[in-house]
Amino acid sequence: MDNHKSKILTQNIVFTFFRIMALLVVAFLAWILVFLIVKGSGVLSIDFITSFPTDGMTSGGIFPAIIGTICLMIGSMVFAMPIGILAGIYMNEYSGNGFFVRLIRLLTDNLSSVPSIIFGLFGMALFVNKLNFGDSILAGSLTLGLLVLPIVVRTTEEALKAIEMSYREASLALGATRWQTIQKVVLPMAMPNIITGLVLSVGRVSGETAPILFTAAAYFLPKLPQSIFEPVMALPYHLYVLATSGTDIESARPIAYGTALVLIILVALINLTAALLRRYFSKKLKQ
Repeated sequence: MDNHKSKILTQNIVFTFFRIMALLVVAFLAWILVFLIVKGSGVLSIDFITSFPTDGMTSGGIFPAIIGTICLMIGSMVFAMPIGILAGIYMNEYSGNGFFVRLIRLLTDNLSSVPSIIFGLFGMALFVNKLNFGDSILAGSLTLGLLVLPIVVRTTEEALKAIEMSYREASLALGATRWQTIQKVVLPMAMPNIITGLVLSVGRVSGETAPILFTAAAYFLPKLPQSIFEPVMALPYHLYVLATSGTDIESARPIAYGTALVLIILVALINLTAALLRRYFSKKLKQ
């Protein structure tokens, strides 16, 4: 009896500790959001979002930085999404568990832990200098795509692994080919979890500064890009410049807080879109 009471007491202590840790995480996140809202809401307006920076970025808006960030996000996903999803399909559905696949998994996991500045230096050496793309949307998008490619590959593979083998066997027994089974059965069922991986990738891309510092970001460029071979302003780099090396840091500080708030809102909208897509695919599976 005493042993049973001891186990219950230990369980309650552990669960209480976990609850406290969870509350601390939520409280810390709420504190950051409230801080940014209080500091950044004073400059947040339609004019701030839709106008160009002026007076050495101490006034005006951040419209070019918003457009530049969206361009880099879209460009990186156009590169990473198809390659990552196809690689995940190959690794889980076609390759078995041989040495080559285990090596790919090892390299992919190692790439996930490489600091982003290393990707920036690699992107500068390959895309900016060797391929002569220069500081451009294309070079920045390819670099960011390489940065998040391991995430897309591994989340796709894990999403496909979660689908029971019986669904594949039933489809093949009905006469479908392996690709038809993947396309019509496996991928739709795995899509909600694949979308989660893509959202994680987009969220990381939207906040990265080091890779675009060497490949795409402009210090001050109060105009919109005309092609993928031009540099752009981007919200994370713009925020870094305003906070550390602007022409008048104190005057630009409110704009820095406003930029951070816009970046948080942009990521929140992406996550909301992903949640709606997950809900759509989940409902489609139930029909």
